[in-house]
Amino acid sequence: MSAMQKLVGWVDDRFPLTSTWKAHLSEYYAPKNFNFWYFFGSLALMMLVLQIVTGIFLTMNYKPDAELAFGSVQYIMRDVSWGWLIRYMHSTGASMFFVVVYLHMFRGLIYGSFRKPRELVWIFGMMIYLALMAEAFMGYLLPWGQMSFWGAQVIISLFGAIPVIGNDLSTWIRGDFVVSDATLNRFFAFHVIALPLVLLGLVVAHIIALHEVGSNNPEGIEIKKVKDPVTHIPLDGIPFHPYYTVKDIVGVVVFLMVFSAILFFSPEMGGWFLEPNNFIPANPLKTPPEIVPLWYFTPFYAILRAIPSKFGGVVAMGAAVMIMAFLPWLDRAKVKSIRYRGPIFKIALVLFVIAFIGLGYLGTKPPTPERTLFARMFAVVYFAFFVLMPVYTSIDKTKPVPERIPE
Repeated sequence: MSAMQKLVGWVDDRFPLTSTWKAHLSEYYAPKNFNFWYFFGSLALMMLVLQIVTGIFLTMNYKPDAELAFGSVQYIMRDVSWGWLIRYMHSTGASMFFVVVYLHMFRGLIYGSFRKPRELVWIFGMMIYLALMAEAFMGYLLPWGQMSFWGAQVIISLFGAIPVIGNDLSTWIRGDFVVSDATLNRFFAFHVIALPLVLLGLVVAHIIALHEVGSNNPEGIEIKKVKDPVTHIPLDGIPFHPYYTVKDIVGVVVFLMVFSAILFFSPEMGGWFLEPNNFIPANPLKTPPEIVPLWYFTPFYAILRAIPSKFGGVVAMGAAVMIMAFLPWLDRAKVKSIRYRGPIFKIALVLFVIAFIGLGYLGTKPPTPERTLFARMFAVVYFAFFVLMPVYTSIDKTKPVPERIPE
């Protein structure tokens, strides 16, 4: 027995190292028909690690003080060795994180990955999404630029629309009557410590829940139903390692090529990833002409603005996010994958994607009567996709699903 084997044996006697490796990698059997849509889960995990690592380096020189925060960001950009690269990796990484997460969620939608027995996997995923939104919102205040300051002022003031407790709740979140140094300090604490811990815990729970029930696949077939009578290994499964760990490296390389192209040639992406107003120090006495959040919040911001009532807009915005968590119980189709679904679901899904993208675009533009009308139409389509799902999925014609994954 080699020294390495002795060391591993010594560790295994005290910590489940080998059994964990087998349970989640070398002896975790995944469906053999994963396609490119299944890259985005591992890419999301990679982006979480990237954000944490770059965030640690940024905190070494950032000062969470209303008088010093903006200057400390400029110091990082101009005077810290490779500080500009770390800052742009973090800011570009935030947007690319949401790109990956949205594509990961879309994959779950088209292949029915939220259906039984993966309801809890979906719920954990939605909790990750909510925590990620909170993390991004609080991190956006930290540069203390004009859009950071006024964006936080607008979003926090929305809580004031809640009856009875609204004003007190807004003051409690800010830590003051206006966005101030107290707000910056508490947002820094949540962004750097509290929410990353929550995110890591939810990601671990998400993966454990997934590996307990097994991964879905483009066919929507449960591979655990057909096993080898001797080894009890799924006949349509292959070990995650080395097959999918190697395959995921290909996805990582392609993704990093795109990420690097944006990072080195257009880190602001024309104002979509970093807005021009955020390169101006926060001024409580000067409101920007138009206050809009970053692109990953704009679909819900457009729904908020489309409702005449402030309270109604806040409720609609919250409902637009929360309703996605109920997908496992709204979908009544007999099949999971879009490959075997009928035309009604496919048309509804196309309309939903158009509405989501349309709302995202309208959320970046100043409101006009025409844009508000379109936003309301898109909002109706958005909610109709979920509210009417029990009806159209139950009457939609479906194709027969094979017993096993086709060769």
